[in-house]
Amino acid sequence: MGKSALVTGADGFVGRHMVARLERNGWDVIGVDIKSGVDCRDVFRHDTGRFDLVVHLAAMVGGRQMIDNQPMIVASDFAIDSDFFQYVIKTKPRRSVYYSSSAAYPIRLQTHAAQRSGVGALREEWIEPSRADEPDAIYGWVKLTGERLAAYANAQHNAGIYVFRPFSGYGSDQDLDYPFPSFAARALQRADPFVVWGDGQQVRDWVHIDDVVSATLQTLEWDPTTIGPQNICTGVGTSMIELADLFMSRAGYAAEVKPIGGPTGVERRVGDPTVSHKIYTPAISIEEGVDRALREIRS
Repeated sequence: MGKSALVTGADGFVGRHMVARLERNGWDVIGVDIKSGVDCRDVFRHDTGRFDLVVHLAAMVGGRQMIDNQPMIVASDFAIDSDFFQYVIKTKPRRSVYYSSSAAYPIRLQTHAAQRSGVGALREEWIEPSRADEPDAIYGWVKLTGERLAAYANAQHNAGIYVFRPFSGYGSDQDLDYPFPSFAARALQRADPFVVWGDGQQVRDWVHIDDVVSATLQTLEWDPTTIGPQNICTGVGTSMIELADLFMSRAGYAAEVKPIGGPTGVERRVGDPTVSHKIYTPAISIEEGVDRALREIRS
């Protein structure tokens, strides 16, 4: 009998890729998603089976528009996560994965001024369990709370929950609510001008979805005692304007990059990869990621 896995939010961007990878690796996977008619909270409340692995990805989040403008919808994730932790304590899967977020880092560290003053890339230990330092919006509070609950479950119940903080994950099949696929669509349309939200100086650490999944599974295989929190990042920052220029260059044209109004998030978010790269180093550069997106969307 093969290894068994439960993946919540299986129809979402990360969930689809996680399910596909686990199945390719020979796992027996049960994927649940409210989009397909199964609410993970019902599973958490009523299921008593024991899985080898549970990957929790179910959440209400839809890009910066929802994070900034619909905080009460995002706040429902508190309840979803609470049910997840209770489920893990109850059924005791061999291992579980809780995806936190780079949004959990203090916003005071994610400004251009902080960078100029010598604050470097964001390191795991800069989120202090004893200090409530303001994260990025309600979404950041959800993830910060989830990290605290995971730590409690591990300490008090030996729950075996791994915590990861992915930075700006991307891929060609991501929803257009996110900047990377939107930029790809504009480049393929040869948009002129090429619009970006805000002033275009916002910097992100872009991580291809294949590397997000690989980093997660490699950590589970490589070190069963290092349960995080752990960044999933490249350590390389690329601004929105630089990303727009890269997309246009790879698509074979040039146009004006035009910043416009819209939700922008923090000014600079780049992760320190020192810990995570001891286990897994992302294999897909931002240049290759752009080329893949253009090629896959065309086909």
